[in-house]
Amino acid sequence: MDTTIFETTESEVRSYCRSWPTVFSQASGSILTDEQGREYIDFFAGAGALNYGHNNPELRTELLEYLSSDALVHSMDKMTPAKREFLQTFKDIILEPRGLDYKVMFPGPTGTNTVEAALKLARKVTGRQHILSFTNAFHGMTLGSLSVTGNSMKRKGAGMTLTNSSKIPYDDYLDGETPDFLWLKRVLEDSGSGVDKPAAIIVETVQGEGGLNAARHEWLRGLRELTKEHDILLIVDDVQAGCGRTGSFFSFEEAGITPDIVCLSKSISGYGLPMALTLFSPELDVWAPGEHNGTFRGHNPAFVTATAALRRYWADDSFQNGHLVKVIEMVQDALTKIAIEVEGTSVKGRGLLTGLRFSDTDVAGKISAKAFEKGLLMETSGPEDEVIKLMPALNIDLVVLERGLNILADCVSEVTGQEITLVLGDTAKA
Repeated sequence: MDTTIFETTESEVRSYCRSWPTVFSQASGSILTDEQGREYIDFFAGAGALNYGHNNPELRTELLEYLSSDALVHSMDKMTPAKREFLQTFKDIILEPRGLDYKVMFPGPTGTNTVEAALKLARKVTGRQHILSFTNAFHGMTLGSLSVTGNSMKRKGAGMTLTNSSKIPYDDYLDGETPDFLWLKRVLEDSGSGVDKPAAIIVETVQGEGGLNAARHEWLRGLRELTKEHDILLIVDDVQAGCGRTGSFFSFEEAGITPDIVCLSKSISGYGLPMALTLFSPELDVWAPGEHNGTFRGHNPAFVTATAALRRYWADDSFQNGHLVKVIEMVQDALTKIAIEVEGTSVKGRGLLTGLRFSDTDVAGKISAKAFEKGLLMETSGPEDEVIKLMPALNIDLVVLERGLNILADCVSEVTGQEITLVLGDTAKA
C-alpha cells in the first residue's frame, strides 16, 4: 500500500485519512473496500452525505444516462430540464405535502455555502447585523459560518476575530432547572440590557459535531415562539440532520415548527455529489438578481440524482415508515443495551444521527480506532471527542447493520473491559 504521495504532497490539514490509514478503492452500499481487498462496514456515510449508500444502483442508472446524453453538466443558474425536474419534484414530494411554502435558492455546492447565504439574507431582510447561535454548535468552515460555530479549535483556524455573533445555551446546557431562554427573554424585553436585537437565531435540532446533543421538541417550540414574539428570524441548519437522518425528511418536523430559513446540503443530492439548498419564506426573497451567486450552483448531475432519490425514497411514506423505522429501532436498541451494561455510558442524538457518550473522554477515540482494525468505520464527536458517532446509510441492509453493531459492541467491550451481550432479536431477519 503506497501512501507516499499523500504524505509528501497533500496538506497537513487532512484528517480522516489519519484515523483510517488505508487506500479505499471501491464502495457499494454500506461496504468500502481498500486496495488490499479488505472490506469495511460504513457507519460514517460521508459525514451524512451518503444517506442512500455508496454508488446506489438506482440513482447511478439515472446519472449515467444523463452523462451519456450530452446534457448540460455545468449551467450556473441557467434554466435546464434537470433543474426543472428537481424543483418540481422537490415541491411536489417534499414541500407541498408538509405545507411548506418555501422559495428554493441554490447558493453553492456545500453546507457552509447555504449557511453563509442564510446569514447574509437574514441581515439583508432585517437590517440587523448580530446573529445568535448555540453552545457546541457547528455550522461550517468559512468565516460567517465559523462566527456562529462553537468549537474553539475550528474557530482558531480563522486567524482573525469572528464578530457579529454571540452564543447562548443549547437545550440542557445549564442545570436542567433554569427556565429555557430566561436570559434571552430578559435582555430582549429590557431596553437597558445593552444587547441589540439579533437578525436571526441559527440552530441545529441535533448537534452533529458538538456531541450529538438533541434538542427536545418542546424546547424547539419555545425557541420558535420566542423568535416570532420578537421578530427574529429562525434558521434551522439541517445540513447533517436533514434528508431523513432523524427519521423524517426535515429534522424539525416532529417538533411541529416551521423555520423562516432552512439550510440543506450533504445528502440532498442523494449520491454524494456537491449540492446545497437554502429554503426561505417567500416574503424573505429580497435578493437582487446576482446579488448572491456562485460558479457551481448549477450542478446538473446533482439535480438528476437528487430527483431520483426523492422519487425512490420519499414519493410516499413506505420507506420512512418501513425500512427506515427498522434501521432506527435496531440501532437505538443496540446502543441502549450497550449503555445499560457499560457504566458511565449514555445514548446521544436522535434517529440515525446518534451514538454513545463516555464519561471517560479517552474511551471513544480508542473504540473508533479498534473498530477500524475490525473493519468498521465510525467517527467521534463532541468538544473532547467523547462521543462515538453512528451515521449508517438510511437504507443499509439489516444483516450488514447487525454485523456492524456487533463489531461496535465487541470494541466497547474490549476497550472498557465490560462484558456485553448484544442480542438484537429477529430485527435483522425482518
